[in-house]
Amino acid sequence: MSSQAVIPRVSVAGVADDRPLTRRQLWTILLCGIVIILDGFDTQCMGFLVPVISENLNIPLPAFGPVLSAALVGLMIAAMASGPIADRWGRRWVVIVSVFVFALFALLTARATTVNELLLYRFLTGLGLGGAMPNAVALTSEYTPKRLQAIVVGAIFVGMPAGALIASQAASVMIPLWGWRSVFVLGGVLPLIVAAALIKFLPESVEWKTAPVRRGVPVKHLFTDGRALGTLLLWVPFFMNLLILYFILSWLPALLRQSAMPVSAGVQAVAVFSVGGIIGILSEGRVMMAIGARTLLVIEFVGCALLIVMLANSASSLTSTLVATLALGVLVQGAQAGINALAAMFYPTAVRATGIGWALGVGRIGSIVGPSLGGELLSLHWTPKEILTAGVIPAACGALAILVASVLPQRANAFR
Repeated sequence: MSSQAVIPRVSVAGVADDRPLTRRQLWTILLCGIVIILDGFDTQCMGFLVPVISENLNIPLPAFGPVLSAALVGLMIAAMASGPIADRWGRRWVVIVSVFVFALFALLTARATTVNELLLYRFLTGLGLGGAMPNAVALTSEYTPKRLQAIVVGAIFVGMPAGALIASQAASVMIPLWGWRSVFVLGGVLPLIVAAALIKFLPESVEWKTAPVRRGVPVKHLFTDGRALGTLLLWVPFFMNLLILYFILSWLPALLRQSAMPVSAGVQAVAVFSVGGIIGILSEGRVMMAIGARTLLVIEFVGCALLIVMLANSASSLTSTLVATLALGVLVQGAQAGINALAAMFYPTAVRATGIGWALGVGRIGSIVGPSLGGELLSLHWTPKEILTAGVIPAACGALAILVASVLPQRANAFR
């Protein structure tokens, strides 16, 4: 057994575990949270912009399946690649460079005029987004006392729905005035400003600097020290939950439009889904500590399946749709914050960014499948009700994986 395996947290972090958060810790957590807000703004704004872009550029809706997936492919690649880089060379500059990259290509997306340009720019934007999140999460974890990790690491994911909410409200004002391109301009300028602030204020992880370095390929160590089956079972809810999350965000506005609702209904649905996400994420850590991760996550996945059925049967009523979407936001995004926090706590410092990055990368495969699947089902002339009902399957699979993990030894089980 390696020395890292018997020392789960280094002494530098251990000292901080019994003390209040310092100004440096709070500042680092805040900066990482802002990075995730920017991520949420960019990745989730495309869903409610699709109907507008489709009408403006005369591109049929089914053609947006690959466009919606392009950024997510970039996210997957960068999340998996950046984790090992950060575990070897540090988190700080990976975050900074990643923010600069997605700022640049968000600005270029605003100049797109064809499907191919949208595909290229969204893919390259995704490379930046994918490198930013896992390392921001790793930094947050390493600047947070162990006793608060479930709450703080989970809570920073409020940035995802908050970013989407900001994007939806900005879009509702900016699109009538300046068109859909202005939303991407805003989504590029803001991260440029933040990147400059990160250069000046974002610190490197002290815990990473003092951690023993593992030799060999970092990904290999996700499957050593008895973690192999635990890692695989952790990946299942990441995949399933992000499939559901991005399916809803990418296609719900278009499906509501096909159900004869106005474009504004899609924007409202994304907004209430985001509000629900904020509620779910902020409460996730405390509820998890009170009733246990496994119990809470199973409840969330089962509840998600029931709400998807409700949403599928209320797609012609705006009020019922918004109620179901709000509740889905609470459960789906709360669960995502929970499993992200568990990933950060499950892996030791030397492979933490790799562990988070690969879990998110596998999850991004689900987020790619979700939008692509929606486009395929539309092309097969499935009704909005049929398409939404199909979301019950991944929710059930996520709950099943968590229940199976309950038989693993505590050290190998992320859902304890």
